[in-house]
Amino acid sequence: MAQPLMPKATAVWLVDNTALTFDQIADFCGLHNLEVQAIADGEVAPGMQGLDPTANGQLEKEEIARCEADPVGRMEMAKPTVPLPKVRQKGARYTPISKRQDRPDAIAWLLRSYPELSDAQISRLIGTTKPTINAIRDKTHRNSATIKPQSPVYLGLCAAPDLEKMITISRARAGTTHTPTQPLPPIAATEPANEQAPMPPQPKPAPEAAPTAEEVFGASTAPADKEEEPQIKSEDVFGPASDS
Repeated sequence: MAQPLMPKATAVWLVDNTALTFDQIADFCGLHNLEVQAIADGEVAPGMQGLDPTANGQLEKEEIARCEADPVGRMEMAKPTVPLPKVRQKGARYTPISKRQDRPDAIAWLLRSYPELSDAQISRLIGTTKPTINAIRDKTHRNSATIKPQSPVYLGLCAAPDLEKMITISRARAGTTHTPTQPLPPIAATEPANEQAPMPPQPKPAPEAAPTAEEVFGASTAPADKEEEPQIKSEDVFGPASDS
């Protein structure tokens, strides 16, 4: 249910000028019945100027009289007689004058980051024209030398949900999907780049046999069969012994 403008001020006027119950006033103004009772006791909104809902066309006097006669009845808002403002038609988004100089940077960023966006979508996002988009794409814009691509969300030219919605629509039309990047492995599992991986353990060589004496001192030079030298007898030197 729609609520009146300045509900507390409206409740102050209804308490002071009508015989409506607290529940009826609370229901019409969107307040709690205890709050309306506090307004009547002067504990809430003391000294507040009441607002007449019948003067601004929010409530009819006949409606007040009907509910005063029926304590169970509930008042309804009057239909507005003042024409409501028309809903803005679809078209290029309005860009404040202070931010219009940032539009070329935002267009260049969108053309580079999301080439699947159409010129009409970029125009609705940023509030620009197709000739400007084509000039930035062809690098024939008068500020091409000073253009620095920046996100339109960062520049405040559009909201992030609107940009994501446009990207989703353009990718659905093109039949492409965004592939998320693979998550990085945990830090504990990665190895530092400047350290080499440990070498695998090498098998131990078999123990060598102890060297023999011939390998250490060489082979013996003594002849295998040594000839016996003849023994010299005393008879051969002094002659045979004579018998005395």
